[in-house]
Amino acid sequence: MAKQGKRLKAIYSSIDRDAIVSLTQAISLVKANAKAKFDETIEISMNLGIDPRHADQMVRGVVGLPNGTGKTVRVGVFARGPKAEEALAAGADVVGADDLAAAVQEGRIEFDRCIATPDMMALVGRLGKILGPRGLMPNPRLGTVTMDVRGAVTAAKAGQVEFRAEKAGIVHAGIGKASFDEAKLIENARAFVDAIQRAKPAGAKGTYVKKVSLASTMGPGVKVDIASLSAA
Repeated sequence: MAKQGKRLKAIYSSIDRDAIVSLTQAISLVKANAKAKFDETIEISMNLGIDPRHADQMVRGVVGLPNGTGKTVRVGVFARGPKAEEALAAGADVVGADDLAAAVQEGRIEFDRCIATPDMMALVGRLGKILGPRGLMPNPRLGTVTMDVRGAVTAAKAGQVEFRAEKAGIVHAGIGKASFDEAKLIENARAFVDAIQRAKPAGAKGTYVKKVSLASTMGPGVKVDIASLSAA
Protein backbone atom coordinates (compact mmCIF):
# COMPACT_ATOMS: atom_id res chain seq x y z
CA MET A 1 0.00 0.00 0.00
CA ALA A 2 2.86 2.39 0.85
CA LYS A 3 4.44 1.73 -2.55
CA GLN A 4 1.11 2.40 -4.29
CA GLY A 5 0.65 5.61 -2.26
CA LYS A 6 4.12 6.83 -3.25
CA ARG A 7 3.37 6.06 -6.91
CA LEU A 8 0.09 7.99 -6.83
CA LYS A 9 1.73 10.91 -5.01
CA ALA A 10 4.38 11.11 -7.75
CA ILE A 11 1.73 11.04 -10.46
CA TYR A 12 -0.38 13.75 -8.82
CA SER A 13 2.66 15.97 -8.30
CA SER A 14 3.49 15.73 -12.02
CA ILE A 15 0.12 17.17 -13.10
CA ASP A 16 -1.24 20.67 -12.65
CA ARG A 17 -4.73 19.66 -11.56
CA ASP A 18 -6.05 23.21 -12.00
CA ALA A 19 -4.92 23.48 -15.61
CA ILE A 20 -7.51 23.18 -18.37
CA VAL A 21 -6.08 21.48 -21.44
CA SER A 22 -7.30 20.36 -24.85
CA LEU A 23 -8.90 16.95 -25.31
CA THR A 24 -5.80 15.71 -27.14
CA GLN A 25 -3.50 16.88 -24.32
CA ALA A 26 -5.81 15.44 -21.67
CA ILE A 27 -5.85 12.01 -23.27
CA SER A 28 -2.08 12.08 -23.67
CA LEU A 29 -1.63 12.97 -19.98
CA VAL A 30 -4.12 10.39 -18.74
CA LYS A 31 -2.56 7.63 -20.88
CA ALA A 32 0.94 8.55 -19.73
CA ASN A 33 -0.09 8.28 -16.08
CA ALA A 34 -2.10 5.07 -16.35
CA LYS A 35 0.63 2.95 -14.79
CA ALA A 36 -1.32 0.28 -12.92
CA LYS A 37 -0.55 -3.38 -13.54
CA PHE A 38 -3.80 -3.78 -15.47
CA ASP A 39 -5.20 -2.05 -18.53
CA GLU A 40 -6.97 0.90 -16.92
CA THR A 41 -10.27 2.25 -18.20
CA ILE A 42 -10.27 5.84 -19.43
CA GLU A 43 -13.39 7.60 -18.15
CA ILE A 44 -14.97 10.89 -19.15
CA SER A 45 -17.02 12.86 -16.62
CA MET A 46 -19.28 15.75 -17.58
CA ASN A 47 -20.84 18.20 -15.12
CA LEU A 48 -24.09 19.41 -16.68
CA GLY A 49 -26.24 22.42 -15.85
CA ILE A 50 -29.32 20.35 -15.05
CA ASP A 51 -31.30 19.12 -12.07
CA PRO A 52 -32.15 15.46 -12.80
CA ARG A 53 -34.79 15.50 -10.06
CA HIS A 54 -37.03 17.26 -12.59
CA ALA A 55 -38.38 15.03 -15.35
CA ASP A 56 -37.80 17.69 -18.02
CA GLN A 57 -34.11 17.91 -17.10
CA MET A 58 -33.17 14.23 -17.13
CA VAL A 59 -30.34 13.21 -19.46
CA ARG A 60 -30.39 9.55 -20.38
CA GLY A 61 -29.64 7.51 -23.46
CA VAL A 62 -27.23 5.20 -25.27
CA VAL A 63 -24.37 5.77 -27.65
CA GLY A 64 -22.34 3.38 -29.74
CA LEU A 65 -18.64 4.20 -29.38
CA PRO A 66 -16.94 3.85 -32.79
CA ASN A 67 -13.96 1.98 -31.32
CA GLY A 68 -15.76 0.06 -28.59
CA THR A 69 -14.96 0.22 -24.89
CA GLY A 70 -12.36 -2.51 -24.67
CA LYS A 71 -14.55 -4.19 -22.08
CA THR A 72 -16.22 -7.58 -22.45
CA VAL A 73 -19.93 -7.01 -21.89
CA ARG A 74 -22.09 -9.88 -20.66
CA VAL A 75 -25.59 -9.63 -22.13
CA GLY A 76 -28.69 -11.18 -20.60
CA VAL A 77 -31.88 -11.53 -22.64
CA PHE A 78 -35.44 -12.26 -21.50
CA ALA A 79 -37.08 -14.00 -24.43
CA ARG A 80 -38.85 -17.19 -25.46
CA GLY A 81 -38.94 -19.39 -28.54
CA PRO A 82 -37.45 -18.05 -31.79
CA LYS A 83 -36.41 -14.78 -30.14
CA ALA A 84 -34.46 -16.69 -27.49
CA GLU A 85 -32.71 -18.61 -30.27
CA GLU A 86 -32.02 -15.33 -32.06
CA ALA A 87 -30.44 -13.90 -28.91
CA LEU A 88 -28.17 -16.91 -28.49
CA ALA A 89 -27.15 -16.77 -32.14
CA ALA A 90 -26.26 -13.09 -31.73
CA GLY A 91 -23.93 -13.90 -28.83
CA ALA A 92 -26.04 -13.29 -25.72
CA ASP A 93 -24.44 -14.79 -22.61
CA VAL A 94 -27.61 -15.64 -20.68
CA VAL A 95 -31.06 -16.21 -22.23
CA GLY A 96 -34.25 -17.31 -20.55
CA ALA A 97 -37.68 -16.42 -19.20
CA ASP A 98 -39.04 -17.74 -15.89
CA ASP A 99 -35.76 -19.57 -15.23
CA LEU A 100 -33.74 -16.38 -15.74
CA ALA A 101 -36.13 -14.42 -13.53
CA ALA A 102 -35.70 -17.02 -10.78
CA ALA A 103 -31.92 -16.74 -11.06
CA VAL A 104 -32.10 -12.95 -10.71
CA GLN A 105 -34.35 -13.26 -7.65
CA GLU A 106 -31.76 -15.57 -6.10
CA GLY A 107 -29.06 -12.95 -6.67
CA ARG A 108 -27.42 -14.67 -9.63
CA ILE A 109 -27.11 -11.72 -12.02
CA GLU A 110 -24.61 -12.90 -14.60
CA PHE A 111 -24.94 -10.03 -17.07
CA ASP A 112 -23.94 -6.37 -17.44
CA ARG A 113 -26.70 -5.40 -19.89
CA CYS A 114 -30.28 -6.64 -19.92
CA ILE A 115 -32.52 -6.87 -22.98
CA ALA A 116 -36.12 -8.07 -23.17
CA THR A 117 -38.78 -8.61 -25.79
CA PRO A 118 -41.97 -6.59 -25.10
CA ASP A 119 -43.98 -9.70 -24.14
CA MET A 120 -41.47 -10.39 -21.35
CA MET A 121 -41.95 -7.09 -19.56
CA ALA A 122 -44.74 -8.33 -17.29
CA LEU A 123 -42.25 -10.88 -15.96
CA VAL A 124 -39.26 -8.51 -15.93
CA GLY A 125 -41.32 -5.79 -14.23
CA ARG A 126 -41.48 -7.94 -11.10
CA LEU A 127 -37.68 -7.74 -10.93
CA GLY A 128 -37.63 -3.94 -10.89
CA LYS A 129 -36.44 -3.64 -7.30
CA ILE A 130 -33.45 -5.82 -8.12
CA LEU A 131 -32.55 -4.68 -11.63
CA GLY A 132 -33.48 -1.00 -11.24
CA PRO A 133 -30.88 0.02 -8.64
CA ARG A 134 -28.20 -1.71 -10.71
CA GLY A 135 -29.16 0.20 -13.86
CA LEU A 136 -30.15 -3.05 -15.57
CA MET A 137 -33.88 -2.55 -16.08
CA PRO A 138 -34.75 -2.86 -19.79
CA ASN A 139 -36.19 0.34 -21.25
CA PRO A 140 -37.75 0.87 -24.69
CA ARG A 141 -36.22 4.37 -24.87
CA LEU A 142 -32.78 2.80 -24.59
CA GLY A 143 -33.51 0.13 -27.16
CA THR A 144 -33.36 -2.65 -24.59
CA VAL A 145 -37.04 -3.53 -24.86
CA THR A 146 -37.29 -4.59 -28.46
CA MET A 147 -38.23 -7.29 -30.92
CA ASP A 148 -34.91 -6.68 -32.69
CA VAL A 149 -33.06 -8.89 -30.25
CA ARG A 150 -30.23 -9.59 -32.65
CA GLY A 151 -29.55 -5.88 -33.21
CA ALA A 152 -29.72 -5.04 -29.50
CA VAL A 153 -27.34 -7.83 -28.51
CA THR A 154 -24.91 -6.96 -31.30
CA ALA A 155 -24.91 -3.27 -30.31
CA ALA A 156 -24.29 -4.08 -26.65
CA LYS A 157 -21.42 -6.39 -27.52
CA ALA A 158 -19.90 -3.86 -29.94
CA GLY A 159 -19.41 -1.17 -27.30
CA GLN A 160 -22.73 0.58 -26.89
CA VAL A 161 -22.68 2.66 -23.70
CA GLU A 162 -25.67 3.65 -21.57
CA PHE A 163 -25.54 6.97 -19.76
CA ARG A 164 -27.71 8.59 -17.14
CA ALA A 165 -27.22 11.83 -15.21
CA GLU A 166 -26.73 11.39 -11.47
CA LYS A 167 -28.27 13.62 -8.78
CA ALA A 168 -25.55 16.26 -9.03
CA GLY A 169 -26.02 16.53 -12.79
CA ILE A 170 -22.90 14.48 -13.54
CA VAL A 171 -22.82 11.94 -16.35
CA HIS A 172 -19.86 9.68 -16.95
CA ALA A 173 -18.76 6.65 -18.93
CA GLY A 174 -15.75 4.58 -19.87
CA ILE A 175 -14.57 5.53 -23.35
CA GLY A 176 -11.88 2.91 -23.81
CA LYS A 177 -8.73 1.47 -22.30
CA ALA A 178 -5.32 3.02 -21.65
CA SER A 179 -3.92 0.66 -24.29
CA PHE A 180 -6.08 2.30 -27.00
CA ASP A 181 -4.40 4.62 -29.52
CA GLU A 182 -4.93 8.28 -28.68
CA ALA A 183 -6.84 8.81 -31.93
CA LYS A 184 -9.35 6.10 -30.99
CA LEU A 185 -9.88 7.56 -27.52
CA ILE A 186 -10.40 11.02 -29.02
CA GLU A 187 -12.95 9.64 -31.46
CA ASN A 188 -14.79 7.80 -28.69
CA ALA A 189 -14.75 10.85 -26.41
CA ARG A 190 -16.22 13.07 -29.11
CA ALA A 191 -18.90 10.49 -29.93
CA PHE A 192 -19.91 10.42 -26.26
CA VAL A 193 -19.94 14.22 -25.94
CA ASP A 194 -21.98 14.50 -29.13
CA ALA A 195 -24.55 12.07 -27.69
CA ILE A 196 -24.79 14.13 -24.50
CA GLN A 197 -25.28 17.30 -26.55
CA ARG A 198 -28.07 15.66 -28.56
CA ALA A 199 -29.71 14.50 -25.32
CA LYS A 200 -29.97 18.06 -23.98
CA PRO A 201 -33.36 18.22 -22.24
CA ALA A 202 -35.95 20.89 -22.92
CA GLY A 203 -35.83 22.04 -19.31
CA ALA A 204 -32.08 22.78 -19.29
CA LYS A 205 -31.40 26.48 -18.76
CA GLY A 206 -28.17 28.45 -18.97
CA THR A 207 -24.86 26.70 -19.60
CA TYR A 208 -25.48 23.04 -20.42
CA VAL A 209 -21.94 21.57 -20.31
CA LYS A 210 -20.20 23.21 -17.34
CA LYS A 211 -17.11 21.07 -16.73
CA VAL A 212 -15.46 18.06 -18.34
CA SER A 213 -12.65 15.90 -17.06
CA LEU A 214 -10.83 12.70 -17.98
CA ALA A 215 -9.21 10.15 -15.69
CA SER A 216 -7.99 6.58 -15.73
CA THR A 217 -9.11 4.00 -13.16
CA MET A 218 -6.17 4.65 -10.83
CA GLY A 219 -5.02 8.04 -12.07
CA PRO A 220 -5.75 11.71 -11.35
CA GLY A 221 -8.39 13.72 -13.15
CA VAL A 222 -7.46 16.15 -15.91
CA LYS A 223 -9.71 19.10 -16.77
CA VAL A 224 -10.65 19.42 -20.44
CA ASP A 225 -11.25 22.58 -22.44
CA ILE A 226 -14.89 22.28 -23.54
CA ALA A 227 -14.22 24.02 -26.85
CA SER A 228 -11.77 21.26 -27.83
CA LEU A 229 -14.42 18.55 -27.53
CA SER A 230 -15.92 19.32 -30.93
CA ALA A 231 -14.23 17.91 -34.00
CA ALA A 232 -12.36 20.52 -35.97
